[in-house]
Amino acid sequence: MVRTAIAIAVLMLSGGAALAQGGDAALGETVFKKCMSCHAAGEGATNKVGPVLTGVVGRTAGTFEGYNYSQAMKDAGAGGLVWTPENLAQFLAKPRDFVKGTKMSFAGLAKPEDAMNVIAYLQSLAPPPAQ
Repeated sequence: MVRTAIAIAVLMLSGGAALAQGGDAALGETVFKKCMSCHAAGEGATNKVGPVLTGVVGRTAGTFEGYNYSQAMKDAGAGGLVWTPENLAQFLAKPRDFVKGTKMSFAGLAKPEDAMNVIAYLQSLAPPPAQ
């Protein structure tokens, strides 16, 4: 836990560009398989148990149209939470600690490099068409 927190802090201090550049989209696509039971991403993706993650980087939390978010996630977005690479890295490490009350049951990615790779993969996808 401390190792993860330190790694995320180092990534945050290095800036979002370094975080995105530090990830490997091909490895992230493999790690993303852990997410696929609840989320979809890419062309033609639709909401599942969780929202579509295509275009999530830069999106305000709790705002993908057509998905029924928890009140906690809606409130986080209303409070200004935007899914920057830094915020996504923290969320992916421990979702329920980052957004208290989220309905996301996933415990988190233990390795910071897995989070960086997933973020790089998500950034490599074209954003969804305007809704």
